[in-house]
This record gives sequence, C-alpha cells and structure tokens, in this order.
Amino acid sequence: MSLLEFERRRDDDERATRYVAEGSWTDETLGSILAAGFAESPERIVSFRSDVRPWRGTYADASDIVRRVAGGLRAAGVGPGDVVAFQIPNWMEAAATFWAAAFLGAAVVPIVHFYGPKEVEFILRQSGARWFVTADKFGHLDFAANLEQIRPRIGTLEDVFVVGDSVPSGARAFASLMDADAIEGPAETDPMAPALIAYTSGTTADPKGVVHSHRTIGFETKQLANMAATVSGRSMLVGAPVGHAIGMLAALLIPVYRRESIFLIDVWDPKKVLAAMLEDDLSSGSGATYFLTSLLDHPDFTPEHAAKMQRIGLGGSVVPTAVSERAESMGMSVVRSFGATEHPSITGATHDEPLDKRITTDGHALPGVELELRDDDGTRVGIGEPGEIFSKGPDCFIGYTDPVLTKASIDDDGWFATGDVGVLDEAGYLTIVDRKKDIIIRGGENVSALEVEDQIVRMPGVAEVAVVAAPDPKFGEHGAAFVRMLPDGGTVPSLEQMREHLRESGLAKQKWPEEVHAIEDFPRTPSGKIKKFTLREQLRNKD
Repeated sequence: MSLLEFERRRDDDERATRYVAEGSWTDETLGSILAAGFAESPERIVSFRSDVRPWRGTYADASDIVRRVAGGLRAAGVGPGDVVAFQIPNWMEAAATFWAAAFLGAAVVPIVHFYGPKEVEFILRQSGARWFVTADKFGHLDFAANLEQIRPRIGTLEDVFVVGDSVPSGARAFASLMDADAIEGPAETDPMAPALIAYTSGTTADPKGVVHSHRTIGFETKQLANMAATVSGRSMLVGAPVGHAIGMLAALLIPVYRRESIFLIDVWDPKKVLAAMLEDDLSSGSGATYFLTSLLDHPDFTPEHAAKMQRIGLGGSVVPTAVSERAESMGMSVVRSFGATEHPSITGATHDEPLDKRITTDGHALPGVELELRDDDGTRVGIGEPGEIFSKGPDCFIGYTDPVLTKASIDDDGWFATGDVGVLDEAGYLTIVDRKKDIIIRGGENVSALEVEDQIVRMPGVAEVAVVAAPDPKFGEHGAAFVRMLPDGGTVPSLEQMREHLRESGLAKQKWPEEVHAIEDFPRTPSGKIKKFTLREQLRNKD
C-alpha cells in the first residue's frame, strides 16, 4: 500500500476548521518544531548509553548530524510525503533518522527493534516504505539476516541503509548518508500531511498502522510537554524503545520542545539505570508500571534514587493502585494517565491534584479532549457506570493504513472507539476498568481482570500479576492468574492461598481465579504492557 492510497477519516475537514480556529492546530511541522529547539538550546546534552554504540554530545552536535543525514536521504530521493522506515535500537542513528526524516517532511515509520522478520515485512509492505534504515545486529538479533530473508518479497523498497560493520549486498552503510551536502533547514510541508505511521503492538495478531499528521503529533508533543512529570532541572533517562510511541515522544520530541537534555539507554537493565541516575543526576521510572517497579525492586535502589524520582507519571498499561501507594509511601508523587497510539493523551492529572484522584483514577480529560462512555448498544452511560471509552481531540490520529479499520473505529460523528472500558466519577475523573477483550465473561457475568489483579499484587512476595480468561467447559471462561514473584519473594502462592487472600479482601467468590501459573517474566509490548492475548493463546493451546 502506498501513501497515495491512504484514506483519511471522514471528519478531517471539520476537525481542521475547528482546531485551527481554536488554536490547537498551527502551521508548524515536526521539522520546524525540532529545528527551533535545536537552534535555541545548542548546549543541551544528548546522551545514548550503550555497551556497543554509546554517543554523547550536544544539541549543536546532534543538529549537525541530522542535517547531514537529511542531506543524504534527500540525495537518495526522499522528499515531503515520502515514507521512511527505521528499525534501530536506542542509538544516535535512530534519533538522527527520525529527526532527519522530519526535517525533510517525510512520514517516518518507527519499528520496534526487537520485532522479527514477520512483523517487519508486514510493516514495510503495508506502510509502502521506499527507504529503510536498520542495524546489522544487536545482541542476539540479526537484522541483516532478517533483511536478506524478507527483502526479495518487498517490491517497494528502493534503498536500505545499515548501521554497523556488516552491510548486506544491495544495501549501503549508514555513514554514507553523511557524504552528501547538509540541508540548511526543514522543508516546507503541509501540516495536514502524514508525519508518523506508528504501529500498535498489543492486542491483535498483526500490528495496526496508525497515521498521525504533523498537526496531531505536534499537538500531542505540546500536550505532554505541558504535563511533563519531571522535576524542574532534572532530566529523565528513557528506556522505552524509540520505535514505540512512548519512547519516541519521551526522548525524541518532548525534550527538544522543552529545550531539555536527552538521555536514552538501549537495554533496560535496572542496575545500569540506577547507576546512570546517580552519575548524571537523572530521574527515571516513568511510563509503564514495569519501568518503575523494576527499579524499586532492585537491591541497588536507595533513598538517593527515590529523591531523584519525586514526580512519576505512569501510563501505557493499567496501573495497580498498590504500586502507586508503594511509590507514594517512598516520597514519590504519582500521576496516572490514559491514552492509546491512536489518541496518545486522553486523560491525565497534575501533581497538585488530590492524592486519591492521582493514585486511584487515570485522570480527567486533558485540554481539547472530549470523552463519552457507551454501553454495548451505543447508549451513553451515567456517572459511575462502566462503558466503552470514546474520544475526540486535536491529537487523535487521522486514520489507519487499513481503511477498513478506520471505518470500524471512528463513527460518523468523529468519535474514536478505544476498546477500553472505564467509569467516570462526578468530578470527571476516569478510572479504567479493563480492556473489553480482557474482561472475563464467566457464566454470563463480567469479571474485571484489573479488580482481581489489584488484590493479588498485594500478596507477600508478588511482583506482578496478569489475570486472563481461560476456556471453561461449564462457564465458557474462568480466570487464570499468571504470577511473577520478587527475586526474594519465595514461591508462587498456591490456588488455595490465593483464594484465601481474596476471600479476606472481600472479593466476590465468582471473581476468584481458578488456576495459577508461575512465570519468570511476561511477554511484553515495547511500552511494557503485558501481552495478555499471548497468555490467552497459551491457555487455549495447552491441550
């Protein structure tokens, strides 16, 4: 599929009229936003921690590299509206490719670095990318071998550039991009044009291509920058892959907009992260819950680290209240947020809002965002009643690469169906109840996996838990708990112990899991979410 075949959502013109009039959408592009940030704070640090490709410099150094890489891509034929994909770990070359494509007005396709040939082939083919930047290898990942396997089947690829020493036949070294003349500044680009094609990573067999314009992702950058959870004067070490929306926003866009230093690490090793925090006076732990709990659980974690994590923003996956309470007890202020790749920032809160709202809800609608909760018949539900979350906003995407998905997820009035179930309170705060697909329907009764997980995670020694639907010959489905223990937490609780704990907690018996499984680590999406559909498949296929 080429970009020319892309079908926008039906309400695009109406949104443009409204959001431009409100001032939410401007004529800025990602390229112009980035160029201004680099020019106005040339002394800011840009740091990539890696055992194989470390890099450290300034905004001025980075800007020079970006303009040269952009010049190389322009010489290779890249211009406004073209599609450039990259699959590189959190290295300088990943950032340079993203920034350079933005300078040229191209639509960039970030691919998570640990995706295999099946996912990469699907994304390259569906996005219609004509240029691809990748690495030769990283740890056990052999990108070059994957490329040789899939390239003959992808007719759209014109040029491939490879970071590393082993450049496959038919590809060029990444360094060759810097042989061309550097560009002077960002290209003039239609701000309504696609700027980003981000592929979701969580709940379906094939990833979905989510298309954002310069205006939607530009508004999102500003929205999150205003909600930034860092303590003034202290930057955050980002471990989420820049191939995923969370890492891309947190490391490649928001700091530049805020004129702050950038710190990335290519492997999330809690020991190394904790050491880096002390060395560079950094915060960390924001994002998906795992990024926080993996630091708190590590034996190297000290009060000095806690003092650098005074403000934590959690999101990207359901946040157990127990985790927030634990962080608050250590002197950290926690806020929760809710969004999706399609609509990245739907709800959130600030650190000066009431404690109970910050740690037990996912915040309120952010500026410019509209919310509506509906039942299965499409009727709006009342306060305190669960319903599927529908949203509108200036940062909501302009459509999927697959027009069938666009039509199915956005109704005639422009509401985006998130697939998440929530409850609104009288003050307008939203609490996520579950993913619709994660609700366990036992004998016709809906059981919230989140409600059960929030109690199990309070058991001694339990680090993390996921409750999913398992096949049941009598009730259709029943709950199955997958439990990861702390390193010194002992053995996984037995089913009897878990049920006794849930009984004492007051949880209704029909919600109790009917099987327990020990797990060393969960299958995860790049943002740290547990891949519950993988666990469900495992249960379905165990016989």
